[in-house]
Amino acid sequence: MAVLRIPRVDLEVPVYAALDERNLNRGAALVKGTAPPDSSGNTAIAAHRDGYFRALKNVALGDVLTVQTLSRLRKYRVTAIEIVKPENVSPLRATAFPTVTLVTCYPFYFVGSAPRRYIVRAVAMK
Repeated sequence: MAVLRIPRVDLEVPVYAALDERNLNRGAALVKGTAPPDSSGNTAIAAHRDGYFRALKNVALGDVLTVQTLSRLRKYRVTAIEIVKPENVSPLRATAFPTVTLVTCYPFYFVGSAPRRYIVRAVAMK
């Protein structure tokens, strides 16, 4: 459905439409109920911390990421990084402007089911 790139941390990952184990083993996936890429809402994308999204540990405020679909390439700037409990789904809420929210488990090197979620929020650049 799209390709997510964060050049500064050398991340390039396909984004699949269905959030399931098969797709998470191959790349990243759209979180169900969030806006699709190319929309004006909050596009939430999840991936495993021990796979493609391990690179998120090196993302910094101000970094640029892109989401490319068949019809558009849109640039975003990272505006927030936070760590939340799994039951806190507020980062997935709809937005009135184009936003990308990246979600992975945290801590990155935790053995077993990680107790928190690492969230990277980016807003579209004009």
